[in-house]
Amino acid sequence: MLFDSTVRRELARTFGATLVVILTIVLTMFLIRTIGQAAGGAVAPQDVVLLLGYVSLGNLPTMLALSLFVAVVLTLGRMYRDSEMAIWFASGIGLARFVQPVLRTTWPVLLVIGLLVLFAWPWGNRNSLELRDRYAQRSDIARVAPGVFQTSSDARRVFFVERESADGINARNVFILTQGDHGEAVTSAHSGRLETRGGERFLVLERGQRNGVDARSQVRTLASFDSYRVLAGERAVRAAEARPPKAVATAALLADPTPRHQAELVWRLGLLFGAANLLLLGIGLAATNPRRASNWNLLLALLSFAVYYNLINLSQAWVAGGRLSMAAALLGVHGVAFAAALALVWWREHAAVLRLLPHRRAVTP
Repeated sequence: MLFDSTVRRELARTFGATLVVILTIVLTMFLIRTIGQAAGGAVAPQDVVLLLGYVSLGNLPTMLALSLFVAVVLTLGRMYRDSEMAIWFASGIGLARFVQPVLRTTWPVLLVIGLLVLFAWPWGNRNSLELRDRYAQRSDIARVAPGVFQTSSDARRVFFVERESADGINARNVFILTQGDHGEAVTSAHSGRLETRGGERFLVLERGQRNGVDARSQVRTLASFDSYRVLAGERAVRAAEARPPKAVATAALLADPTPRHQAELVWRLGLLFGAANLLLLGIGLAATNPRRASNWNLLLALLSFAVYYNLINLSQAWVAGGRLSMAAALLGVHGVAFAAALALVWWREHAAVLRLLPHRRAVTP
């Protein structure tokens, strides 16, 4: 049918362009943030691209849902401005009739959103956490990059090395600033190397000196050494049961229905239900006056998306805190949103008829 093919073609074209724009903006923001984390020592520089992929994959369902929503509003809004809607309405096609071609076009994307949010989201978060933990579990010395001051995990020591060997074990021109309750000390050495003894890692400094200041007496001390050993602390590996719910597989969440796990399920299912509800809401919000070209409907649509997304996060917090059950949260947020979207579509379709009723009654003899 001409109507269905026209709507589907326009919607698919607009969705593709919108998705490219949103992906470009969001991926650029993620790239800048990830590079900043790498520069700050939170992640390994060589893992920036891999971490960006995991983060992007986890946020892809939200970007797809937003792209679908904006595409529906832009496509139908253009039809309103170009008076195409007037032609369709005059042909006997109501606004509710647009639901069918919209769903036929977007159901593959909705399926992808469901698969991503149920399977790819926890997988990406789990791998992202493993990358961060693997880098954080390295000793304070092992995380030092040549020519960069690096603060230890407990913020009590600052390290600096001028050069290091290819294996990352030996370093030259080492500087260590140690701050504690008893005072401050500066240790410098010509060279240093990492050694492991009894399951603990030590930094062995050679040919250097140590300058210290007592915090109470302000007495300064100076000592030279040929060899000096410093403990390079290791951080414990994150246990599997200590992982946050966002990194737990969906099947594991269902098998262990704790409040935090149910809250995570509310968020995952909420993205899928929200994407479907936003399609109906976009059909109702796309209406605009063809005589006045404006983008107020798009601004209202973006505001509606932000409110809906925050309600999903709020329902997740309420379920995690035990204030709502999982069923009540899903029904309360998405059930109400579905009813509101249907009511808006019905009102847009029948608004003209309802405005004509008083006039018809007035002219009736």
